[in-house]
Amino acid sequence: MKKIIKAGIVILTALVTISFCFSFVISGVTRSFSLYDDAALSAAMLSFANGSVFPTQAEQETQAPRKHEIVTPTAVEETAAKTIHSGDAYPVVEKTITAGNQNIGGINIRNTTDYTPDVEELLSQDLPFEIEDTHQVQVLVYHTHTCESYMSEDTGEYYDDFYPRSTDESQNVCAVGEAIVNELKSRGIGAVHDTTLHDYPSYDGSYDRSYDTVQEYIEKYPEIKVTLDIHRDSMTADDDTKYKPTCIYDGKKAAQIMIMTGRNVEDDRFPFWEENLIFAVKLQQKCDEFYEDFARPLNLGDYTYNMNVNNGSLLIEVGTDANTLEEAVRSGEMLGNALSSVLQNQ
Repeated sequence: MKKIIKAGIVILTALVTISFCFSFVISGVTRSFSLYDDAALSAAMLSFANGSVFPTQAEQETQAPRKHEIVTPTAVEETAAKTIHSGDAYPVVEKTITAGNQNIGGINIRNTTDYTPDVEELLSQDLPFEIEDTHQVQVLVYHTHTCESYMSEDTGEYYDDFYPRSTDESQNVCAVGEAIVNELKSRGIGAVHDTTLHDYPSYDGSYDRSYDTVQEYIEKYPEIKVTLDIHRDSMTADDDTKYKPTCIYDGKKAAQIMIMTGRNVEDDRFPFWEENLIFAVKLQQKCDEFYEDFARPLNLGDYTYNMNVNNGSLLIEVGTDANTLEEAVRSGEMLGNALSSVLQNQ
């Protein structure tokens, strides 16, 4: 009996020691993420194989489904009307995110797949589609999460009472989409902008609803070659610090963008993912050429996100909920300019 008791004490002591060490390690990791210094950022990029500390908002939703808020006009109106904030305030940290886990052919990539793209070969190929010299609608810009919105002012703080979702098209990602479409049209490219609220009043099922919308547009405009799903990302640390990816262009702040392109992994529902990748790589290169640090690393992952509707489909995140609307709209204009150049093979 004494031997049994003694053995139990030894095991218990070992478990306590292991628990203490594990807590210490986790505490250290959390602390380094909260500080978000350059060393922590580099370590995080290696750990998560990406160009930022956090998974994208879309990836968070796929990996860990959560209860989503329902947008209500009252909440939107109250948020828009507030100029004096109440509740706790959290710091907003600005970062220019440029390094992924791969740099191939001069293109920074956040690659979470087991596939390594031959970037030089992809860039040497023509686009898998051709934009014709016509004013017919050939580009569709839409929003699966239409209510995603931005901050109205750059204060360096993020408040508890800020509600980063709005049904107001002038305040949410629709404003960014409109900037993109206007730029395309100014360059003679036929484009249409859909502002259907796919995530209101219910968030769940947004991708199914936006897929149906895209199909309706393709049926109405069979000349459509490109479909762009424009989103707004979110990056929040465990201590509620918000991260804001920015770059400077022409002396003004702009929200960094992130081009996302997926890969077929389970069946044949996404047979032309490599053609989408050609488009993505060319757009990434053009953004890098036109605007220094404008694009975060190209995000390549094992997902679809409605990019299987045709061979010119991409999902693009423009800023986060810590960026201002002004910064995001400026990015929409820049993205529209770079995109026009790619589509016109300039």
